[in-house]
Amino acid sequence: MQKRDLSERDICSKYITPALETAGWDRMLQIREEVSFTRGRIIVRGKLVTRGRARRADYVLQVKPNIPIAVIEAKDNNHSLGDGMQQALDYAETLDVPFVFTSNGDGFVFHDRTGASPQRETTLSLDQFPSPDDLWARYRAWKGFSPAAEATVLQEYHDDGSGKTPRYYQINAVNKAIEAIAQGRDRLLLVMATGTGKTYTAFQIIWRLWKAGRARRVLFLADRNVLVDQTMVNDFRPFGGAMAKLSTNAKTIERDDGRHEELTLAVDRQRRIDSAYEVYLGLYQAITGPEERNKLFREFSRDFFDLIVIDECHRGSAAEDSAWREILQYFSGATQIGMTATPKETKYVSNIAYFGDPIYTYSLKQGISDGFLAPYKVVKVHIDHDVQGYRPQKGQRDRDGNEIDDRLYNRKDFDRELVIDDRTALVAQKVTAFLRESGDRFQKTIVFCVDQEHAARMRQALINQNQDLVAQNSRYVMRITGGDAEGKEQLDNFIDPESTWPVIVTTSRLLSTGVDAQTCRLIALDREVGSMTEFKQIVGRGTRVHEDTRKYYFTLIDFRGATSHFADPDFDGDPVQIYAPDEGDPVAPPDDAPTPAIGEDSPAYAPGEDETVIDGATGDGGKPDKQRKIYVDGVGASIIAERVEYLDEQGRLVTESLRDFTKRSLRKRFASLDDFLRRWSAAERKQAVLNELAAEGLPLDPIVEELGSELDPFDLICHIAFDAKPLTRRERAEQVKKRDIFNRHGDTARKVLEALLAKYADEGVLNLDDPRVLSIPPLNQLGTTVQLVNAFGGKAKFEQAVHEMQAALYDEVA
Repeated sequence: MQKRDLSERDICSKYITPALETAGWDRMLQIREEVSFTRGRIIVRGKLVTRGRARRADYVLQVKPNIPIAVIEAKDNNHSLGDGMQQALDYAETLDVPFVFTSNGDGFVFHDRTGASPQRETTLSLDQFPSPDDLWARYRAWKGFSPAAEATVLQEYHDDGSGKTPRYYQINAVNKAIEAIAQGRDRLLLVMATGTGKTYTAFQIIWRLWKAGRARRVLFLADRNVLVDQTMVNDFRPFGGAMAKLSTNAKTIERDDGRHEELTLAVDRQRRIDSAYEVYLGLYQAITGPEERNKLFREFSRDFFDLIVIDECHRGSAAEDSAWREILQYFSGATQIGMTATPKETKYVSNIAYFGDPIYTYSLKQGISDGFLAPYKVVKVHIDHDVQGYRPQKGQRDRDGNEIDDRLYNRKDFDRELVIDDRTALVAQKVTAFLRESGDRFQKTIVFCVDQEHAARMRQALINQNQDLVAQNSRYVMRITGGDAEGKEQLDNFIDPESTWPVIVTTSRLLSTGVDAQTCRLIALDREVGSMTEFKQIVGRGTRVHEDTRKYYFTLIDFRGATSHFADPDFDGDPVQIYAPDEGDPVAPPDDAPTPAIGEDSPAYAPGEDETVIDGATGDGGKPDKQRKIYVDGVGASIIAERVEYLDEQGRLVTESLRDFTKRSLRKRFASLDDFLRRWSAAERKQAVLNELAAEGLPLDPIVEELGSELDPFDLICHIAFDAKPLTRRERAEQVKKRDIFNRHGDTARKVLEALLAKYADEGVLNLDDPRVLSIPPLNQLGTTVQLVNAFGGKAKFEQAVHEMQAALYDEVA
């Protein structure tokens, strides 16, 4: 065969791979072919859930497993040598590799992103491809690694033998952290969206530093017991006997594979620490506190730990007066890594001021675009009193007989200061109705409430709405809050994909962060969320994809307008540093709030954005809510508006009908009706046009359901996008019959074309030129596939006749 007749894959196997092996690249360890590094965006339109096209590199070259250094984009020999370079550069930027090659089998074009080569792009022959040592030497010189730093950077990842490999963004995060630490940086911030595997990423960083001898003793800090426990028995399990928990409470935990494991403890009942371990995991509340006797961490010497990793570091580690900061400052000589989905940036608290700018960011938007995170629909529900406010009648009294203050109450007041039980019942009714209408009342659901008392009333309202399932199991609806011991005991069952009960949980804050609720399909917001940090965390409860249970997206029902955060430029954007010290000011944010201007409220006590102050009550901290609430009966409540928002291709939420969304998207794809007609006419296979649209997130099936199944996709596009009058398939087929375009063919061929036309009219089949269609009824009654193709004079003439018939179908746009 001539080289130009070879496929792209043949070019790879016959020319490119041999050139790499000749240059010294190990095929098993250093050459990865056809690397799909994203999953493909999950696209939800109505009931149809699809995935977009995954991004795939033809070759990724790595010095060692998971330490990539180059990408190669291959083309067949009908392309020029440098075709595909722009595509390859895009891949290289995403995969964070400096060296980029393209090839058509004749040689290579080499692009050096480091800028160290005399020319940015160079043409190489097949036998001039650089060796692994050559490329690594270029990389090492570019980074300026010392021999000690190089040894750390080349430390291998942990491999459990299962074939599991880190995702590309986890590799980026791990490698950037290792390189930064190897070169002497001791404060690092990693920003990774909820559900993207921060703990697994932390494990690989710690493992490589531990094995390289750069971190002999490690402390991993979290603020939820469940995070510490699950981390020990799952991601951190390879540390084995070198690892222990800073706790006095023994506990048996179920691992991801179903087996049970007892946690190793480093603290005895007398609170004495065993210093023989190397990796310690701790709940920061358990090792510090307001009293000196609570500060267990002081039992270690200041230089005991070489590395400290702080999980969910937005929850206070940056605040000067926080318990976290006290621990970090005590071990100030250790390298410290903060990990969060949502860096906290306020006027008084800044993660970035402490840790520095993030060395790597992987956002919610990017995770959804890559297909690793679940997209979501938002249902906005407007209740009359929330929109219009509620003003009591003059002299009206509450449930206890006390006169209600005559003023206008709004949604910020409801359930915090004034309680309308009818409103609570309406929210419960709406949540239950959604589950019923979905056809699956066992979807894991979280309802976020104002405080513990509101969560208790919401639980009761949901129980009354779901009495049949509560009769089956009383745990169908449960409250899980900091002050509810029975509820907290069920937290593990709620997040366990294998456990049916509980199904619906009401909470205020306990489930807003850090809890890995993989199968959560519905989140209901019945409280205001003033903090962007907390809002992102709440959204993150649903973003995990769980394919075993076919969970590909989730729904967020918003009763309080919290999703207005979607319009905030800070939503899912890069972290923004608000505190900007002037010359002479300290780099760290100030300890004390500034003096207020005349007429302003005093900011002397500035609570964090993810806190809610209820007249001094703790809300969800385990103590009863102290504020007296006003309970009003007989008020009623009703829904006055409801709308659904969709995610567009940029990850933004748009409020529009499916039809409007389709029209806007089609007009972006096709500049005009003539542009679409040219594209459609040029496509030998019409299905290819539809496949392209589906890959870009625009399958037409949902709009077919809305407008009717009798329309050809051609007419759907013309009608929706360009307001052309549509014809049904049968009308188009009749027009072709009237033109009598089959006369030139023999009797058998004419019958075949007439049968194909009827099949198009009845079923909308577009791939009529596929000979396999001839083997199904009624065409198989006319003869065998070979006989019917031969009636046209061969396969090529059969395909030509079908293409002519299809062209006739679309000759005119009525």
